[in-house]
Amino acid sequence: MNYRPFGNTDLNVSEVGFGAWGIGGPAMAGDIPIGWGDVDDATSEKALKRALELGINFYDTADFYGLGHSEELIGRVFGNRQDVLIASKVGHRLADDGSIFLDYSGEHILNSCEGSLKRLERDTIDFYQLHTAKVADLENGESVEAMEQLKREGKIRWWGVSLNTFKPGPEADFMFDHKMGHGFQLVLNIINQEALGVVDRAHKAGYGVIARMPLQFGLLTGKFTKETRFPDDDHRVFRLPPDILDESLDALEKVWPLANKYGISKTELAMSFILSFEGVSTVIPGIKTPEQAEKNTSGIVKLSDGDRDLIRSMYEPEFRDILFRMK
Repeated sequence: MNYRPFGNTDLNVSEVGFGAWGIGGPAMAGDIPIGWGDVDDATSEKALKRALELGINFYDTADFYGLGHSEELIGRVFGNRQDVLIASKVGHRLADDGSIFLDYSGEHILNSCEGSLKRLERDTIDFYQLHTAKVADLENGESVEAMEQLKREGKIRWWGVSLNTFKPGPEADFMFDHKMGHGFQLVLNIINQEALGVVDRAHKAGYGVIARMPLQFGLLTGKFTKETRFPDDDHRVFRLPPDILDESLDALEKVWPLANKYGISKTELAMSFILSFEGVSTVIPGIKTPEQAEKNTSGIVKLSDGDRDLIRSMYEPEFRDILFRMK
């Protein structure tokens, strides 16, 4: 396992981290699935332990993943170990009617951090993120002051923003311009390259970058076919309907020859593409089993500049239109 500095912080993170949304299990916000379907807690615990054995020291979760269950599992396995770095998020909660409610009030942030620390069984959270906060939430100062207060109190070490799922908005620019926070989480993969401008600016400005969704809901593993369908409690049932799945698989046929060229799997090609950018501190594939931990940490290769540029050149004509039709 290779390790990279997380911007100008004192965190040294494994270049492959552990995305812990999936181990939160099934959860619903009203009639909207916000989990990844059924999981087995014993298997999830084995996955966490195997990941650490493989050198993964960075685990990204949120208080909303499984409505706290993801944090509980991480706490149960790792507790307050200092060789394990934990990132979590705040800002999403359920309203009284069960729908998703975004809350970046100072009171909610402070209270939610206490809840996360309890579930994680930790004294401090290494990197705490405002979960898809908008510029207005940063401008009012309440959320920023709450994060700074938590940092002063030692309950978090560093903080930042987990940016919008598909296309980064002006939040990153706002933070750069105001020299605010210490890092970002953003989407970056072969299909979604919208955030590359943020990655470059973050690297120059000393911000850490967490790249999430490296496999774009599993599309970049190569395991899906045009007959693949998802259960009703899996959020991919509406993100990857049959028409979008078909178009995505057809477009990716132009990328996969590179995996054969390097003698690696499609997953390994997807991971290698992201890690070819110096500004990426860590990439966090979703991991639910020990086998996935092994698969996601093997076969990382250095792509030639020409091959990386080839994948980048496919984005605008091949993938961007499909991407923005994914909900």
